[in-house]
Amino acid sequence: MTRWFRTYWAEEDVWFYVEADADGWVTRQVELRGPLEKPIAAASLAEWEAAQQAGSLTDYEATFGATAEVPVHEWDAHEPQDLTAEQFEIVWLTARATCRVLSRTEISKISLN
Repeated sequence: MTRWFRTYWAEEDVWFYVEADADGWVTRQVELRGPLEKPIAAASLAEWEAAQQAGSLTDYEATFGATAEVPVHEWDAHEPQDLTAEQFEIVWLTARATCRVLSRTEISKISLN
């Protein structure tokens, strides 16, 4: 059964929004940093694996980041707050759009130099 939750990592001031499968593996993950909750990642495990196979992993991670590499039950000292699928989806779609725009902005800055 798919599970959606969020958890806060105070050391980095980051909220993690997570979609995990029945075995606890993260299938989609959003990271929001700071008081303005700026999206810094919005990664999909399936997309990450496809990018790895296609040889475009560096580009994918530069735009969307990566998902956690261990199942959620192995995470240290996190206190998950359950979310509905709809709550997660709103955060996911917003973060994905922001990551795409930020990626294009960085490319434009490099091109202008």
